[in-house]
Amino acid sequence: MKTAVMTDTNSGISVEAGKADGIYVLPMPVIIDNKDYLEGENVTHGDLYDAMNKGLDVCTSQPSLGILEDMWKNILADGYDEIIYIPMSSALSSSCESALGYAQKYESKVYVADNHRISVSLMESVYDAKAMADSGMSARKIKEQLEKNAYDASIYITVNSLEYLKKSGRVTAAGAAVATVINLKPILTIQGEKLDAFAKIRGMIKARLKMIDALAHDLSTRFINIPKEKLQLATAGTFQSDEEAESWRIQVKEAFPDYPEPYYYPLSCSIACHTGVDTCGIGVIVLDR
Repeated sequence: MKTAVMTDTNSGISVEAGKADGIYVLPMPVIIDNKDYLEGENVTHGDLYDAMNKGLDVCTSQPSLGILEDMWKNILADGYDEIIYIPMSSALSSSCESALGYAQKYESKVYVADNHRISVSLMESVYDAKAMADSGMSARKIKEQLEKNAYDASIYITVNSLEYLKKSGRVTAAGAAVATVINLKPILTIQGEKLDAFAKIRGMIKARLKMIDALAHDLSTRFINIPKEKLQLATAGTFQSDEEAESWRIQVKEAFPDYPEPYYYPLSCSIACHTGVDTCGIGVIVLDR
């Protein structure tokens, strides 16, 4: 069986990078000032950051089922026998659930894996899936493997401003106002499925150190028996300059000198709509390849 691997831009993989690596990538919709855009096609990270700095309304929506079906049809027309589609976690978006339901029309042709991941952890799942597909594994078996290993990752993220969490209803307006006055930075975590509160730290410098401490604890407990070469450290964020992004990556690298070097990827535009600019994140993922 010839199996195609597909994901969306919430994985951090751009459409262009996906083409280079033999992966199909669905661009996620972004709405800026009531105008519709598709990530990587007609809106960049810089465009989105500029819009947020100007105070424009930004939000996201899930891709239409028509667009999804057209992509599946085109992939199968490219000569593939089946598709393994790996969207963002069902706990963070209804797009996964919609795809799961719609895939029933394509029985034995399209398999949707819900491995409860997003951003860099989702990206590693996609590349795991590509390695499995290249080795001849079927889409059904890949789905089973991805969902079995869904929770073999840990992510921490700190937002610089509570404005966008307030808009999403995750914090109250009063709570956001108090936190802003005393410079509280909320640290959120994803240990599988949904986003949960982890800690509140005064100041971004201390928040970054707290995230590093949290990851160090995970490495010494949850992942203690995993060979270091099978662990990928990662950083992510919505930094407005390459220098800021690299500074964060280097800080994490220096904190974990005995582990494989971390990389940095910007959070997808649709994630950035919920976090705002100057967000930073850190994670570890167990590789299955």
